[in-house]
Parts: sequence; structure tokens; C-alpha cells
Amino acid sequence: MMRGWYLIIFCFVLPITTLAQGGTISGKILSAGSKTAVPKASVFLSNATFGTATADDGSFTLRGVKPGQYDLVVTTLGFEEYSQKVLVGNQAINLTIELTPKVMMMKSVTIISNADWKKNYEQFKKDFIGTNDNAKHCKVINPRVLDLIYHRKTQTLEASADEFLVVENDALGYRTKFLLSSFSSDNLTHTVAYSGRVLFENLPGSEAQKKKWKQKREETYYGSAQHFYRALYKNKLAEEGFVIYNFTRVLNNQRAPEDLIQRKMKQFRETNRDSAIYWSRQSDVPKWAQETLIKPPLEENKILRSTRQDGIFVITFPYYLYVTYVKKREETYFKDIYRPLDMENYETSVITLLQQPYTVFDMNGSVIGNAPLYEGTWSKAKLANLLPVDYEPGD
Repeated sequence: MMRGWYLIIFCFVLPITTLAQGGTISGKILSAGSKTAVPKASVFLSNATFGTATADDGSFTLRGVKPGQYDLVVTTLGFEEYSQKVLVGNQAINLTIELTPKVMMMKSVTIISNADWKKNYEQFKKDFIGTNDNAKHCKVINPRVLDLIYHRKTQTLEASADEFLVVENDALGYRTKFLLSSFSSDNLTHTVAYSGRVLFENLPGSEAQKKKWKQKREETYYGSAQHFYRALYKNKLAEEGFVIYNFTRVLNNQRAPEDLIQRKMKQFRETNRDSAIYWSRQSDVPKWAQETLIKPPLEENKILRSTRQDGIFVITFPYYLYVTYVKKREETYFKDIYRPLDMENYETSVITLLQQPYTVFDMNGSVIGNAPLYEGTWSKAKLANLLPVDYEPGD
């Protein structure tokens, strides 16, 4: 079995702005200064399968959009990126969007060897795309658009791109176009965080291929964080296979801080065998102590709150939220995930709220704004397992 130890933070940059309703989104894209049309601009709903390019007169139309809240994004060369939150219902949405010309700034250039770039790229693929079976069927079409920098002192890899990073996922049948604004993989804290805009396009395929993609998409969806949030707001957690608990734990004071352990292991690896063995054993000491799963399981109304906006919800809890999905068994060993002796080896995730005591999400199962930290099963859900927010089982 794999030994999994990465935490992951997803943030798809979903700012809250003016809401509207409609099944069709259309409009015109203009330059804010001259009021002239902007042709060939990319207009898409982030993290969904709806996208197009503006015509010569700046017009665009997105049809057949499923109800829900989306982040409408407009991007083109020479202008600042534009985004607006739209709530799609039964009435058509018509927008006039003005783009602000971009002030071109000189970008600092970091020169690295080709060997270093390839080494950084391999880590990026592992941490961004993943290492599971789906990831093995992913192909990056244009890897050289990535700007990769590894900071040796902090052991952190950073990445960004000025244009879409295109990944063909032959496991799920999507061409994923990701506009990566930031990416960070910390080898000391074992935390991966990234943000950006993403557009999904269905890959062409035979009927047999489409049948396999449909099955694989459903396997990926069930038990995912997207599935959990949708079941939560519908008050169907138990029906959908989720059991949740309040969970408490404290850091183990018998274990040295992670950055110190990593630094000492590197320091003594080739100079002092006894010290290297000591610090290696320190890395095996559990990170957490006094872990308590508070029973009985929670019901939805203990953690779910509605908001003044239709289709927008809040999840809140005092410590950590322990989530099990009882319809699947976990195949990965997570050293720092607590599991009671009387609990079967179900898929298990721990949610930690960051920066504020709640997380906002919509009825598509998409987190808005600051994303929580996921440990356990959901930490494996990287790009290779990413589904559009408009995905529904059976599509």
C-alpha cells in the first residue's frame, strides 16, 4: 500500500460579486478605455465545462448552463483578467463587461539549468496532478509554460503560468485547461496549495471510451469532497454514505517540529549515523496526541448554516471534522490519521478550517474563497481526480 502524508488545500479563486439568474449567459466584451469590442477573448465558467471565445464584435454566448453558482472569467492578452460571480437559474443573463488594459511590467527572470527544471517539473507533476491510476493517464501538452522555482532553504517548490496549462486526462475523458496563478509544495510541512482558473473540455472518443469515462467519473465522484458538500446541504449525508464526527487532538510534545526533523536528517545523513537514526525515529513519532472522536455522529444541522444568498451555505464546527465514507475502503496508509480500533477501514478525511471559523460553499459542492485543509482520503484528490462543478453522476 502507498504511504500517504500530504495535506492539500484547494482554492479556485471564487470572489463574491453581483448575482444574476438564467440558463443562458450572453453579452459583449469591451475595452474599458476605448469602448471598442475585444475579439477572441476567452470567456468561461471556472471549474466547469462551459467556455467560448468572443466574436469580432466582442459578443459571446454560453448555452445550456446547469443551475448553480459559477465564476465567470474573461481573459485575453493585453488586458487584466476579469471575473464575476453569476447565479444561474431559469432566466437569461446578459452582461456588458469592460476589460482594463494591462500595464506591462518587466518580470524578473530566474535562470536554472535544464536538469533542475526537469527535476522541479517531476515534483510538480506528482504534487499537482497526482500519482494514482488516473494520474498515469494524464498527459501535459505544454509543460514549458510553467515557471518553476525551488527554494532550497525552505524546501518549497513554487509554480505559476501566464497562459493555460493544458492537461489531457484520458482516465476521466477531459482536456483540463488550468490558468495557474499560484502553486506551492512545502516539503517540510508536506502541504500542497494552489489557486487558479480551470476549464474542462470533453475529449472526443468512441462509445466504448465514453462508457469507460462515465464509469471512472462516477468512481471518482462518490466519496469526494464535492459529493460530501452536495449531500450536506441536501441533508442526505447518511443516505449518501457519509458519517461525520466532531474530533479533537493536540500536537504531540514528544515530537520535534517537522522543519527541525527534516533539517537534522539532512544534516546528519552522511556525517553522523547515530544522530541520523535518532532523527529518523523522530519522524516516525505520531504528530498528534490525545485524539478523541466525539460520539454519537453529528447530524447536518449541527454544522450546516444557510445564508442570505440562495444556493450559498456555510459549514462550521469547533475543532476538526472527521468524515468517513462507508461505501469505500481506504487503500492508502495515512500515518497521522486517527482511526478507532472498532472502526472499519473506511475512506476517512479530516477537515481543518483555516483563517476563519467557517467555510462557504455552493450547491455545486464548490468551496468559495478560503478553502479548508484536507487530510486523509481527500488529500489525494489532485488534478487527475478533479471533476467539473457542473458534473452530475449519470452525465
